[in-house]
Amino acid sequence: MFASNFIIADAHLKHLRGRDTLSMFSQSKTIASGKAMTNYFCSTCGSLMYRVGEAYPGSSILRLGTVDDFALHETDLKPRVEQYTKDRVNWLSPADGVTQVEASAYAARTRDRQGAL
Repeated sequence: MFASNFIIADAHLKHLRGRDTLSMFSQSKTIASGKAMTNYFCSTCGSLMYRVGEAYPGSSILRLGTVDDFALHETDLKPRVEQYTKDRVNWLSPADGVTQVEASAYAARTRDRQGAL
């Protein structure tokens, strides 16, 4: 599965409406890290709104399409990193000017920081 997502600090996540209609499902069996990933869905329409993973403490992973401010799509939310490029489908080209990472960019940054300690 691939999608356009972005990671945001939980302190910046604001629910404008619909928080009371969110349902959640958590799993760890299919996540590469073996850590739990909790998916938050709209119980009215079934759309995946965001994910929270044990591997990303203090952060949420949002779908780009859940952001109502379309100006942000061209500015603050413009992609900077493509992750899991080793699994990219053949018909999808890399985004121009975007860092390409074969696995998780977050995991790579965490390993780099721990190695520097």
